[in-house]
Amino acid sequence: MTGTNTTIRVVVVDDHDMVRRGLAVFLRTFDDLKLVGEAADGEEAVRIVEELRPDVVLMDLRMPVMDGVEATKVIRAQFPETQVIALTSFKDERLVHDALSAGAIGYLLKNASVDDLAAAIRAARAGKPTLSPEATQVLINQARRPTASHFNLSERELEVLALMVDGLTNRQIADALSISRSTVKFHVSSILAKLGVASRTEAVALAMQYGLVE
Repeated sequence: MTGTNTTIRVVVVDDHDMVRRGLAVFLRTFDDLKLVGEAADGEEAVRIVEELRPDVVLMDLRMPVMDGVEATKVIRAQFPETQVIALTSFKDERLVHDALSAGAIGYLLKNASVDDLAAAIRAARAGKPTLSPEATQVLINQARRPTASHFNLSERELEVLALMVDGLTNRQIADALSISRSTVKFHVSSILAKLGVASRTEAVALAMQYGLVE
């Protein structure tokens, strides 16, 4: 914690030495930002945060030993006074979701400008989120995405659909759920109608696309 001190203490976590060096140079250009530690993987990051209690961590996400998502989760659980900004080269939807779910207050790509990154660090210290346009778009897409409730699928239909996704036949589904094959056939027909598709293949594809089942 910085208390009344205006300097924001930052730890940089990245498995590439050149990236850490570049971020160190960047931090030195701002009077209110101070690099206090570096780590090359998630486990090391957790240890350094425990020791130094920085204000903000710039966290790469794909690293050996312990990845940045898991490290973020641990840091936010054990040291909630420390904020984490995910700083990565990747913008895929799952990574954005996982990082934010783990507790990251920001998600920026490594091609962000130095001014944008500095502003994100200051915002994080104040408890305010900063997201790259790509991460924002992911959240918008998720908000627009249909869920199982949109299709009005019953609990039993969701169970059947999950087994369909796993590739089970009607007979195998009947055995797994201890119901008759005619009942399975009825549920499958209902699922196809509610999803607005004509085949099991289309139903499975839609379920996987929208994450309707685990």
